Amino acid sequence: MKQLSELKLFFGSSNPSFGKDVCKNLNLEEGKIEIKKFASGETYVRFLENIRACDVFLLQTAVEPINDNLMELLIMIDAAKRASAGRITVVMPFFFYARQDRKAASREPISAKLIADLLQRAGANRILTLEVHSDQIQGFFDIPFDNLAPKKIFIEKAKELCEGECVVVAPDAGAAKKSTKISKTLNCGLAIINKVRTKHNEASANNIIGDEVNEKTCLIFDDIIDTGGSLCEAASLVKAEGGKKVYAFITHGLFNGNAIEKINKSEIDIIFTTDTVPQNKKCEKIKVISVANYFSEVIKTIHENESVSALF
Repeated sequence: MKQLSELKLFFGSSNPSFGKDVCKNLNLEEGKIEIKKFASGETYVRFLENIRACDVFLLQTAVEPINDNLMELLIMIDAAKRASAGRITVVMPFFFYARQDRKAASREPISAKLIADLLQRAGANRILTLEVHSDQIQGFFDIPFDNLAPKKIFIEKAKELCEGECVVVAPDAGAAKKSTKISKTLNCGLAIINKVRTKHNEASANNIIGDEVNEKTCLIFDDIIDTGGSLCEAASLVKAEGGKKVYAFITHGLFNGNAIEKINKSEIDIIFTTDTVPQNKKCEKIKVISVANYFSEVIKTIHENESVSALF
């Protein structure tokens, strides 16, 4: 594949290995950019090559330190706009503040809407992300918003693992719609866990609704694993009901706090996650499926002004 003319990809500090993989898949030279911090802690960004009228893609993902990486991205966008970039597409594999997408209690912010306003105000022309936490976030934007799904990648792996009867288990009622579609694709049963969230990062799995899980391979699909409590409880409940194997497919694996310790002690057999955030924590139960090539294909499609939906 020839190097794509006028396409330039720059990545920030959040996940450079992912950015390098995307560039490699595109046969594209990494964009030259200087990012540093002043003694005061302020972020400095400068493009080290001409980007006038170019199709510029800026890659940054929501990983610790969250606020530093977000500010770095906003400054990258501003610098690109002031350097007369032709189009600025923000490639955000994991969306910043995606879980704060509504007011669940009085006097709370809708932080995801604030992020949308900041990105657009800074000068972004398009957003590319992977399985944003809530579909309504797309409505926060007045610019094109491509919300990719890892369904195809995960389903191929799920088919390899299914031995005998299998059932898709929705980890909560919110995941029921997505789990229903996946169960139809796999032509298998569907069960839903009744989960009650007691407070932030804490939830309890009470009972299973729907098809039997006894003596079946159980497949759990979700967008985020943070501290791992909800998933581990769900796996324990499924195994208590006679589930044979529990395989989890989680798009964004954060594994914060003592998540790895919980997973090692849990009833989960394997967790499959992606590299939208750096996966540096070692755990035999965690397997990483790269989506760098997936993003490369979409970036190429956007650059060539072709249909993203037709691609998949």
